[in-house]
Amino acid sequence: MDIGIDLGTANTVIYLKGKGIVLREPSVVAVSTKNNSVIAVGVDAKNMTGRTPQNVQVIRPLKNGVVTDTAITSQMLDGFIKKAVKHSFFSRHNIIVCVPSCSTEVEKIAAEDVISSLYARQADILEEPLAAALGAGLDIKSPVGCMVLDIGGGTSETAVISSGDIVVSDSVKAGGDAFDRDIENYIKNKYHLTVGTNTAEQIKINIGCASLSADKKLTYMNVSGRNQKGLSSEIKVSSSDVCEALSLSLERIAQSVRKVLENTPPELSADILDNGLTLTGGGALLRGIDLYLSQKISLPVKIADQPLDCVAAGAGKLL
Repeated sequence: MDIGIDLGTANTVIYLKGKGIVLREPSVVAVSTKNNSVIAVGVDAKNMTGRTPQNVQVIRPLKNGVVTDTAITSQMLDGFIKKAVKHSFFSRHNIIVCVPSCSTEVEKIAAEDVISSLYARQADILEEPLAAALGAGLDIKSPVGCMVLDIGGGTSETAVISSGDIVVSDSVKAGGDAFDRDIENYIKNKYHLTVGTNTAEQIKINIGCASLSADKKLTYMNVSGRNQKGLSSEIKVSSSDVCEALSLSLERIAQSVRKVLENTPPELSADILDNGLTLTGGGALLRGIDLYLSQKISLPVKIADQPLDCVAAGAGKLL
């Protein structure tokens, strides 16, 4: 079987040739501290966050898009592949795994080692911006330049692509995880309320926005947490709060995009002026982010269909 894997900091997406996307799960593992064995992976593990006894630890074995714990990552992927693919003990697969374009050779080898240990007849590495552009339906083989911004959990990568390769790119450690931390810190500083990561993520999903221009009317959400006295308390958070909380991380992403534009050859700049910027990754789901970036870089910005799946789908197209 041929399998494409988007091994992301926040989520893992698996593409199976002939079937399309067959799995979307959080890149989260619950591990027993007694014997270092894996108890749960994916959404089952994420639901245990903040609710585990002392002998169980919920961890994310990837940071900024790269493998930080090879053994745990292997066990997590083993669980995902068993969910997604029916195989026997002797099944061997051709697997493409996507990694950030800024990954070092050591980081790429770590990802390759993880895949090679899991039913792989052949393991190949594909840079995420190329995969994202392919999955978004861009013609990367053409000598005409195209530009993609993939906003993942740990990093946001911008790339100009032409003739099947990356011409210029930049990566910044700002994405979905940074958005969640921004919301946590903002609520703690403004409302003196401590909320968990899962709550911050739900705030981002439900009322988060990059530009208030995208929301003609403010939206609100009741949020529970722990106040300064250590007691449970509830406040009302607005989309305006979230927009303000995310402003610094969003500006870092915009600066990264501008840096790529400044380093793009003039011939390709003209193409990008016509074709604009395509957004992929889970961060592209943030309301108003296309409008925000368009105002910041003075270019048309569009969001790809199914942006969360673009990287895995691009690996699938290459298969």
